Amino acid sequence: MENLEQIRDRLLARFPAAQVAIVVNPGSAAEHSLLLDPASAPEIARFLRDDPMLQLDYCSNVTGVDWPEKEITDIVKKSVPDPAGGPDKVVEEKTKRLQPGYLEAVYHLYSMARKHGSVILRLRTGNRSDLVTLPSLTPVWRSADFQEREIFDLYGIVFAGHPDLRRLLMWDEFKDHPMRKDYVAPDDFEWEPTPHGDVHERAKAHYPAPPPAASTPTPEAKP
Repeated sequence: MENLEQIRDRLLARFPAAQVAIVVNPGSAAEHSLLLDPASAPEIARFLRDDPMLQLDYCSNVTGVDWPEKEITDIVKKSVPDPAGGPDKVVEEKTKRLQPGYLEAVYHLYSMARKHGSVILRLRTGNRSDLVTLPSLTPVWRSADFQEREIFDLYGIVFAGHPDLRRLLMWDEFKDHPMRKDYVAPDDFEWEPTPHGDVHERAKAHYPAPPPAASTPTPEAKP
């Protein structure tokens, strides 16, 4: 199978308006991936599936990732003249910036026909609040159906074009998305049949107050 750089170059040649970048995985597994712009993703996905050299006909896994906003420190080295006339000194200039948060859908692709893989695709949302729509790849790989529904349920990514996008694990009236990194579980676990431990202690704050104890009448003194 072609390496990731070769696949990227072929995609850019075939789809010159697309944005395709390699995301390097610094871990020991070195599972590098291709980051696609959402607008081009469905067309590129069909190409990866149908291309005779690749035939990536099986999507084994789709998962969501939450990337909250974070502060980044950029370090730039500069040469500064030495006031004493010596060699220039190299100093580090640090600047801080806020990297906006986003959500990701990650697809792992294999070829059953050619027995090779994997190729990993990444799609990113515009942010974590109102720009959370990505194109569904279920029309290309049917196995993505339930997995995109799970990501919609637990992370809040809305997959445009999904044939049946609704919650999968949580009930319809449930608010929020439990796999977000800033998700705060509620204290009230009344729905849990047998709350115990820390859950029980948190739930106590929501229990109804016990009725006031009835006062016991004082017996009258006998003469």
